Amino acid sequence: MTSEPASPLHLSLPEGHDRRVLVTGATGYVGGRLIPELLAAGFTVRATARNVDDLSNRPWSADVETAEADLLEAGDVETAMQDVHTVLYLVHSMGSGSDFVDREAEMARTVAAAAARTGVHQIAFLGGLHPDKPLERLSDHMRSREQVARILLEGEVPALVFKAAVIIGSGSVSFEMIRHLAERLPVMPGPSWLSNRIEPIAIRDVLYYLAHACALEEPVNRALGIGCGQDQSFATMLTDYAEVAGLSRRRVIPLPIPAQHLSGFWIGLVTPIPRGIAMPLAASMAEDAVTTEHDIAGIIPDPPGGLTDFRQACRRAIDRQRRGPLDQTWDDDVLTAMAQDPAEPLPSDPEWAGNTVFTDIREREGDASPEAVWAVVETIGGRNGWYSASALWRIRGLMDQALGGYGLARGRKDEARLRVNDHVDWWRVESVDPGRSVTLRAEMRAGGRAWLQFSVDATSGGGSRLRQRAVFFPSGVLGRAYWRAIQPFHALIFPTMAKKILAAAEEDPAQTGS
Repeated sequence: MTSEPASPLHLSLPEGHDRRVLVTGATGYVGGRLIPELLAAGFTVRATARNVDDLSNRPWSADVETAEADLLEAGDVETAMQDVHTVLYLVHSMGSGSDFVDREAEMARTVAAAAARTGVHQIAFLGGLHPDKPLERLSDHMRSREQVARILLEGEVPALVFKAAVIIGSGSVSFEMIRHLAERLPVMPGPSWLSNRIEPIAIRDVLYYLAHACALEEPVNRALGIGCGQDQSFATMLTDYAEVAGLSRRRVIPLPIPAQHLSGFWIGLVTPIPRGIAMPLAASMAEDAVTTEHDIAGIIPDPPGGLTDFRQACRRAIDRQRRGPLDQTWDDDVLTAMAQDPAEPLPSDPEWAGNTVFTDIREREGDASPEAVWAVVETIGGRNGWYSASALWRIRGLMDQALGGYGLARGRKDEARLRVNDHVDWWRVESVDPGRSVTLRAEMRAGGRAWLQFSVDATSGGGSRLRQRAVFFPSGVLGRAYWRAIQPFHALIFPTMAKKILAAAEEDPAQTGS
């Protein structure tokens, strides 16, 4: 039953040489980690994205077929499904707008109908685990997932719906929430749902189930719960994590804070997870999430050696994070959600005509080579800081978190290099020309659209010129007021930033900047 190619996670994989699998949500956390396993099993993998360029920097991009598809467009979806045996539906718009419930239902209908028209044999969907109650009594995000599950189950093509609670793995949103809460708060007062019962599941077991769903001998149309087989309170997850991570004993004190908004605000302040994601996450924690059956074992046997318990899942996640940057994290799900409402890139200068645009441009020359200056620019942010007025950056970060943004808590995805779509604190790498320039797009609350650019050029004297340019497109009066208010901040930080970056390049490019 096990395939010859080696699994990156050493999973027991099915034989997939005669089947083509379509992975929707390929840029997300689960999809991005699943694709290498599918390739190892021998499946022909086709990955979809609204913009296929978003797939180009993935380690597996050269080994997959790609299809550019908007899942709301029937023609796009039908083209992507040609000659496909199994469709893995891994799209969920957590944190991506107020109309996501209706939009996700429409996407599910489009996918189900296209699958029927193109002869797909099986759909597999990763949904949410929740108590058995009417749709209207579920949180918006749980209701959306349940609604998608029902649409797929009622379609012509059989759908295997996996219902999972919190997924524990390096870089998963649930694990990052647990990790940051446990590491930052020795004494943790928190919402009442800390006492709720949760049955977690390791990401490796989720990937195992999804891979085997692509190799079923007969199609299956059913919703089944998946978990580790052991439930516990969320509070004990926090204390268990602390013990596994070698932290001092943590005290968790559930308080009567039932409101989703307050719970989401609490998570958003303490962890790098923004409130737009923390609120639905808190809402999903407001109910017990425990499997009531293990019928999946009759369709897909348990992994050899059994399912991974919570403590072992934490050990694996901690070990993986200590080994270096992760290829996929929960932040990739934000990008996947953004693809449904893509952020606009920085327009070229001629396109500014007729628009209100504010810019702040600074240049400074130094004796270091362009290569040395770039080495410093490429490591800016995260633990290295921003080479100026650290206290002001922290204050601005706390303001952003209080308004529901990322602040500085998110850090960097990779401390050593910049890649398109990587996050750098409250910025996102929009474009990068290695050795020469980088454009960062703001994902902070700023009353408009903002970018920060760095470019490095050689000077005739053998040194280098560093150019910083801040660009801001205000939204209405509040956006204009924001720009005026932030000017003193720019006057303090930008000249110092350029000076310190050049100084660091002259002394030691690896020097930190905080």
